[in-house]
Amino acid sequence: MSDPSTRKIIPITVQSAPKGGPAEPGPAMHSLYEAQKKIYPRSVVGLFTRWRWVMVALTQLVYYGLPWLDWGQRQAVLFDLGTRRFYIFGLVLYPQDFIYLTGLLVISALSLFLFTAVAGRLWCGYTCPQTVYTEIFLWIEHKLEGDRMARMRLDAAPPSANKLLRKGSKHFVWIALSLWTGFTFVGYFSPIRALGTEFLHAQVTSWEVFWTFFYGFATYGAAGFMREQVCKYMCPYARFQSAMFDRDTLIVTYDTARGEPRGRRARSADPATLDLGACIDCTLCVQVCPTGIDIRKGLQYECIGCGACVDVCDTVMDKMGYARGLIKYSTENAIEQHWSRTQIWRRVLRPRVLVYSAILAAISLAVVFNLAMRTPFRVDVVRDRGTLARVVNGGLVENVYQLQIMNATESAQRYRITATGLPGLSVVTDDTVMVDATQSRWVALRLQLPPDAAPAGSHPIRLAIEALDSPGRLVEKSAFLVPR
Repeated sequence: MSDPSTRKIIPITVQSAPKGGPAEPGPAMHSLYEAQKKIYPRSVVGLFTRWRWVMVALTQLVYYGLPWLDWGQRQAVLFDLGTRRFYIFGLVLYPQDFIYLTGLLVISALSLFLFTAVAGRLWCGYTCPQTVYTEIFLWIEHKLEGDRMARMRLDAAPPSANKLLRKGSKHFVWIALSLWTGFTFVGYFSPIRALGTEFLHAQVTSWEVFWTFFYGFATYGAAGFMREQVCKYMCPYARFQSAMFDRDTLIVTYDTARGEPRGRRARSADPATLDLGACIDCTLCVQVCPTGIDIRKGLQYECIGCGACVDVCDTVMDKMGYARGLIKYSTENAIEQHWSRTQIWRRVLRPRVLVYSAILAAISLAVVFNLAMRTPFRVDVVRDRGTLARVVNGGLVENVYQLQIMNATESAQRYRITATGLPGLSVVTDDTVMVDATQSRWVALRLQLPPDAAPAGSHPIRLAIEALDSPGRLVEKSAFLVPR
């Protein structure tokens, strides 16, 4: 162990201020574990607020309503992990169709890149589940505890019956909504009507209970308590969004040239005579921000592009008799060069946007084309490991195969099996197979070959499976073994 007297020590001193004077320059002490200050967003009305609530209603209508829709005799959207079948309206997909899920994820990612390049964080501000549920939870909080100042006073007040009632009611509604959200989530993987009956009769399985409460707890914690901290510290999108922005991306911006120097004034005062800009420094744009930033300091990674500051600033400008647009959706180039709205939209079709659009269109068309041309059944061929090859009566060489035929249609189907590749190769077992709707069936297939029809060794063959009741034909490769 080294001598303590020889160790290098970096001194940390507290910045002190002499009496009656400013603080002396020097190292300052800052806590690395500063408590997070709670943000109390102020209620706001306006165009973008209305659009946010339209998206809240639309996304939640889809999320909560989709599991209750029926498609024929089944749930319209169901990812049945037990039977390894995924039902999406008229489509029945198997794990072998994972490529379509991959295509959907790629389309979603490219769509996010495209929308971000054009108009910033539209996803975050209007349709992200974190934003949507935070908006819903804040609305509940506003209804039960009051607006911003009332909530601040209630939190600062000592314990009382009124405080307990308001806080308890809020958390009761939050928990009920969170559990319903978790129940709906599980309803996408287990038939939701049967799931509800199982919960009522306490016959639900352990994994269904776990995921209902886990997803409910995640919703309760993220939307009720963490809120903006998820966007600021946990979401990776906020960190790499700058790579998709350029100077022609539409973002929420503050017109510094018009707003500065800011300052308070009477409504009847002329800002020109006071040598002031349009900003009256009311700080309402900060009070309505769900992440607590000041947009007047420029674009920050915490900004989710919700437009709340735009709505409240336009309201203030109307009251003061000034033109709207001090805070608005615009681009860096437009603000600096004072472009009109027409000039801004002319810059939308720039190379980055065109490249994203072309790639997105190509992949979308490829996925749609493959889905349209998809054969409505699947076949897996597995050689019978117990009997590779044998000689039967008459000197015929016989190979045994196991075929799994998966019917991806909503009706029972018949399939005919034929084999080619060697002269005289024939199917001994019944060549017609019936498979029930959306079911799979294992079939033992015996192929026989006349003696001396092929030399000893392994020979490639083709197994053709044709649907008799609907269009569709698959050809699978395999091998026929001839013993020495």
